[in-house]
Amino acid sequence: MSSDHGDPEAGPVTAASPLTFPDLPRLELDELLGQLVDRANEVMGTQGRLRGLLRANQLIITELDLPSVLRHVTEAARDLIGARYAALGVIGDGDVLQEFVHVGMPPEIIPGIGHLPDGKGLLGALIENPEPIRLGHIADDPRSSGFPDGHPPMHSFLGVPIEIRGEVFGNLYLTESTRGAFSAEDEQLAQALAATAAVAIENARLYASAHVRGEWLQASAAITRHLLSPDTDNAGSLHLVAQSSREVSGADLVVLALPGADRESLAVEVAVGEGTQGFPGRPLALENTICGRVFVTQEPLRLRDPGEAGFTVLAPSGMGIGPAMAVPLLGSAGVHGVLAAFKRVGQKEFSAEDLTSASGFANQAAVAIELAQARAEQQRAAMLDERARIAADLHDHVIQRLFGAGLSLQSLVTRDLPEPAGSRIAGVIDELDKSISQIRTTIFQLQRTPGSAQSPRARLLDVVAEMGVALGFDPGLRFSGLLDALRGDVVDDLVAVVREGLSNVARHAHAHRVEIEVTVSSGRLTLQMEDDGVGLRGEHAGNGLANLRRRAERHGGQVDLQAAGARGTTLLWTVSVS
Repeated sequence: MSSDHGDPEAGPVTAASPLTFPDLPRLELDELLGQLVDRANEVMGTQGRLRGLLRANQLIITELDLPSVLRHVTEAARDLIGARYAALGVIGDGDVLQEFVHVGMPPEIIPGIGHLPDGKGLLGALIENPEPIRLGHIADDPRSSGFPDGHPPMHSFLGVPIEIRGEVFGNLYLTESTRGAFSAEDEQLAQALAATAAVAIENARLYASAHVRGEWLQASAAITRHLLSPDTDNAGSLHLVAQSSREVSGADLVVLALPGADRESLAVEVAVGEGTQGFPGRPLALENTICGRVFVTQEPLRLRDPGEAGFTVLAPSGMGIGPAMAVPLLGSAGVHGVLAAFKRVGQKEFSAEDLTSASGFANQAAVAIELAQARAEQQRAAMLDERARIAADLHDHVIQRLFGAGLSLQSLVTRDLPEPAGSRIAGVIDELDKSISQIRTTIFQLQRTPGSAQSPRARLLDVVAEMGVALGFDPGLRFSGLLDALRGDVVDDLVAVVREGLSNVARHAHAHRVEIEVTVSSGRLTLQMEDDGVGLRGEHAGNGLANLRRRAERHGGQVDLQAAGARGTTLLWTVSVS
């Protein structure tokens, strides 16, 4: 039998019979095809997430503004990992959260939550130990400290550190995974994004640092140009220093304090900011104040909260003081003052870069101030030389000619001249004597220097200049005789009498002119003060005249107050100086 007829036990095969396969091989093939489809879907999903990571990296690294970088990193992490909420915390001094950028939180519930986290609980655990944390339920972790009232519920959690050159800049936090829980793949993606974010943040910090340094350098150059310009004044220069510091540092209040003559205290010289109109002139103690500490130690100081550090801060009404920094104005001769900047409560702290840049700016300003002072001293010396030349010319030429003219006229008076020529010549001689006395007083004023500030003439000139403000005009003052030989107690009483007499004129006389002549002759000191006021009205019996009489009697003298014609009063105060 031919084999073409097949196996007789298999039965005949016809064209209409269907093909059949065993069930087991078919099930294995279906399973393999299903696994292949699942793997393909996983590959496509992974490829999509990788493309998302590349897009996020591209978005992050193209930004140089640090706040924008932080915002982009947070948004990219939420979208890439698949979370409802995302946040980025920046770690500041003391391992606390200095900034907290968050996305996904509904704006209407944020005010009810209260202040932003400061790095406690689970967030603090990631700060203390910068290793990734992945949780299915936040509440199950013993490090969790719960949520404040009004905070939306959160269950799943993923946190990874952002490290820059071995330094932890901050942490990336993700909560409420859209897939129910965060996977190991989510953690790897978050770490990859954090690594890219670290590079972008470092670049943004370097750019911001260079930009800030450039602004401080520009401010220093502007200050130097202003201080060295010929028309500058010290008050305007100090105000420019404070204003420039406020603009560059972003401070809400800037104070420039200078030491007093004894250098045992400080006083506010310039204050820039809202509500600082009454600040200039206010004293600052060296103890318990930021400016005092910096002035004594000559070291810059940066604080997150001056109040917590135990410092007393001078602040405008209603302004809560938060971050602060203060730098000394160091020059070649020591500390010229202190420049302090303050921000409101809740504002970003001053960085170490801010403190370094501000210190350099303050030192540059101090050097420029010293140069301006040296230039002013040079100009003052030139002015004193010119005044000395004018005084010498007045003494050697003008006074001598007037004196010669007076002697010539006196020789005419001795002759038998008809009246009224003799009386007129005598009057001219008196006027020449008064002019010579006035010119000598002017010569003394021209020759005054700071070292002669305690001489009797200088003290009298100071009193007259001071009382000229109350009078509304400058009184005339003439000297005659050796005033510099007077005893100290006599000079004290003389100065007090001049002050008292001018004060009475200013309060009661309504005068437009006051002439004062101080003469030392024949062992007697005479003060004559004449005004053109309303005249005597009984005030001479008051306490003022009693004080003048008491001072005169102390030196064996007397005082007399009399009318000077129809208007005016003449005060004569005479004491013994022998």
